[in-house]
Parts: sequence; structure tokens; C-alpha cells
Amino acid sequence: MTTQDTPQEPEGADAAPADGEPAHAEPTPAEPTSAEPTRSASTRMQDAGARMQDAGTRMQDAGARAADDLRDRSKRLLGSLSARSRGEGWEKPTGELAKYRSRWRSALRYVLQRGFFGAVVRTNLTTTRAVHRRVRTIRGPFVLVSNHSSHIDAPMLARGLPWAQARFLSTGVAVDYFFNVWYKRLFVRLIFNAFPIDRGGSRKHSGTSRKLLRAGVPILVFPEGGRQKTGELADFKPGAAALAIGVGVPVVPAAIVGAHEAMPKGRSWPVPGRPPVRVVFGEPMISLEGESAVDFSARIRAAVKNLYDEHHDEVLGGAAPGEEESA
Repeated sequence: MTTQDTPQEPEGADAAPADGEPAHAEPTPAEPTSAEPTRSASTRMQDAGARMQDAGTRMQDAGARAADDLRDRSKRLLGSLSARSRGEGWEKPTGELAKYRSRWRSALRYVLQRGFFGAVVRTNLTTTRAVHRRVRTIRGPFVLVSNHSSHIDAPMLARGLPWAQARFLSTGVAVDYFFNVWYKRLFVRLIFNAFPIDRGGSRKHSGTSRKLLRAGVPILVFPEGGRQKTGELADFKPGAAALAIGVGVPVVPAAIVGAHEAMPKGRSWPVPGRPPVRVVFGEPMISLEGESAVDFSARIRAAVKNLYDEHHDEVLGGAAPGEEESA
């Protein structure tokens, strides 16, 4: 057979299928209808909404974790009061501030407070003290806060505080009462490492307490503003709390039970009979995240009052001032 006689492959729609192919071709998929893109967009919107809800949940979880972290950091701070880093790294005091961390002045105060004044106290008062174990672990500056009803309050607190925490303790005293005469000024500086506090609107010594804290000097503050004539705890001014928050140091609440009865305002010497007086140092406190000075001061006052009420009956008997006798 010649080449011309070879049959040709059919063309067009009637062409025979190749080996292994189906006899009829599959129909071409139809174009998507307009409803399908609509459904797809709706699904995407639902997915986006779900993702936004998940993101909101994650943000809430992150906020809760952050709050937990803040509480944990606060606990760690309170737990690290004994850390060496809290006793170091403070500004080195210079000029007038240097004397507040003077070692020879500290040694002299030890003799005067624990020796001379201790003998006077033992002769005229029956004293006891209670110190929370965490007070002994504090390194570095802090704010000591107490009720105030007698001239023996400051020396009793300075004498009752463990020496490791008390050796540089500086007491704030009224400048118009203790710094106006040279011998009073000398006395309070030697005995109490005192710094002046303005009263009556003056701002001459404003900032001294903050500078002392930044220099590593703990301070004693009576936030009632003066001695109370009845022995009943008055409202606290927020200055001490603001100092602790601003500098970032703990507050040690303290209560003196029996000082008002032993030597009330107006007396220059304790009443006869060696009346009982107890000094109580409570657990150190730190401000909460975002807590205002007013709120922190209220918590400090509540802690001082609790310490006072807890020990009042044992020391003096009967109800504490401002409370009714129980039936």
C-alpha cells in the first residue's frame, strides 16, 4: 500500500478517542455562581470575628498574668528585704547629710540609747517589746511609722528596734520645738539622729526626709502630726506613705502601748510606780501597684491600730481608747 492510501485520523468532534481515554469527555466545570463568593465572604467575616474574640481573650489572659506578675513582684520585694542589694547602692551622703550615716555618731548613740537611757528607762518603767521576725531582715532604708502620745515614744522606738536596723535611724522632730534652742538641738541630734520637720506651713526643710532615705538612712515619722492628749489614735497624714512610695522603700508599722498612761502630754517625767510600756513592731509593708498615698496611709494606720489593740489588754487591761468595754 502506498503512502497516499494510508487512512487519516478523523478530525473534529467525531474523532475517535485515544487508547485509554473515555469515549466521552467530562463536561467543563461550570463557572461559580454569585452565591458562592457571598458565602465565602460571610465565612471570612465569621473567621475574622472569631480571631478578634480570641485576641480579646488572649489580652484578658495577658492582663491577668500581668496582675499576677505584679503581685509576685511585690511578694518578692517584701521577701528580698534582707537582700544585700537593699543595703547598698544608695546615694552616698555628702555635706550636712553625711553626719546621719556617721559611724562614730552611731557608736555614741548606742551608748546613750542602750546604756544611759536604758538605765533611766529600767528605773522608771516596766518595758517589753515585740518584734516581727521580718523586721530583723531589713537591709537599707525604711520608714518607721508609729502612734504618738508621749515624749518617751521616740526613745522607746529607737531603743526597742533591733540595732542592725536602728543604728542610723533618724527621727523627724518639730523644728519650732526642738531646733529653736541649741541644747535641745544638740540633744535630739545626738540621741535620735534627728532631722527637722517644718510645721505651720513653712517649707524651709522640705525634702530632707526624701534625701535621707535616698542616702540609705531609715527615718521615724509620727504621721498624726503631734502628741495626742487622750492616747486615742488620730488620723494619719499621708506624707509618710508618699515618701515610701516615692523612694520605693518599705514601711514598718509600730505601736507604743502604755506611753500615754506612763507619761502623758504635759508631764516631764513618768508617773511613779514603774508603769508598763510595750513597743510593738509589725510586719513590713509595701505599697500596692497603683495605690495612692492616701490609701496606703489608711492601710498603715489600720496596721498600727491593730497592733495597738492586740496588745492593749495584755499591757494595760480593759478596752483600748475609743472602744467600748466588752460585756
